Amino acid sequence: MTYATGVGSMPGEDIDEAVRTVIGELPDLPHLPELPARGAGATMTGRGVALCAELAFDLQPAGWRLTGAAGMDQRRAQSLLARDLDALEEQMQGYSGPLKVQVVGPWTLAATVERPRGDRALADVGARRELAQALAYGVTSHIGDVRRRVPGATLVVQVDEPALPAVLAGSIPTASGFHRHRSVDIPLASEALSWVFSSIAVAGATPVAHCCAADIPIGLLRGAGAQAVSVDLSVLSAVALDELGTALDAGESAYLGVVASVDASLSGLSGSLSGSRPGLSGSLSGERPVVERVLRTLDMLGFDPAEVADRLVLTPTCGLAGASGPYVRTVLPLLRRAAAALS
Repeated sequence: MTYATGVGSMPGEDIDEAVRTVIGELPDLPHLPELPARGAGATMTGRGVALCAELAFDLQPAGWRLTGAAGMDQRRAQSLLARDLDALEEQMQGYSGPLKVQVVGPWTLAATVERPRGDRALADVGARRELAQALAYGVTSHIGDVRRRVPGATLVVQVDEPALPAVLAGSIPTASGFHRHRSVDIPLASEALSWVFSSIAVAGATPVAHCCAADIPIGLLRGAGAQAVSVDLSVLSAVALDELGTALDAGESAYLGVVASVDASLSGLSGSLSGSRPGLSGSLSGERPVVERVLRTLDMLGFDPAEVADRLVLTPTCGLAGASGPYVRTVLPLLRRAAAALS
């Protein structure tokens, strides 16, 4: 069957309500919501800081920074994550089936966290190695924690790498804004990714790579160990689309972003590393335009829908943190109906 799920982030600050919404609207593949409106500790990077318990961070005006001792803000990030897992455990008692959680990827973390003396950890080979290894270790512990709380779940771990294309292209700005950090070589990029993907697989979960950029490096992500990719169909480049076809041809799954992640009235807003971005695909008038969009894509790639439908997952184009509550409650059931139609 074709599934429907969310990318991760949701609007609001009430985790209990967010979990209820996800379970109610996406019962076949629910996910642990992220609520960045609660502050820096609940953002994508904040979640990564919470997982990297072997390293210490504090929160500066410019964002998260590596430091010698864990600060109050890192402890708050860890507390928020624990509270989110409490809500998940309480509302998913007796659940059996797939469950998705999200973690920040090593390169996006290195591009958003600062070194102790300033500027991004991306500029320091040793710092980014420590970050990637600490993240891999933290993800393993996180999977064990989720599994203890929801023992009937088959876990999918989505690794969010929105900054990866910019890291590879050497377009991440320095702290001054006048220069750009050097591009990272493919073998080094693959190595750090493989530490995280392999830790997920060894822990018995399925690693999925998510990036809503047009030039998502699908081949690199698959080579590093991702067993599925999550993309935004509305912006996907021709090269990335071809690589998506190769992944499907190899029998892997694909998470397809097919419905805009923000209300139409907000479609002029630009995206950011923290999650939400506008999308142009799909219509809220019904599931038929969404289904037709997926079928057109499969036709372009030369696939019979009946052969790949059970390896497709429909999602918004990116996170829903910038959307309104009513929009979220419209989008999620729309995705579920479109998935049922494809099934």
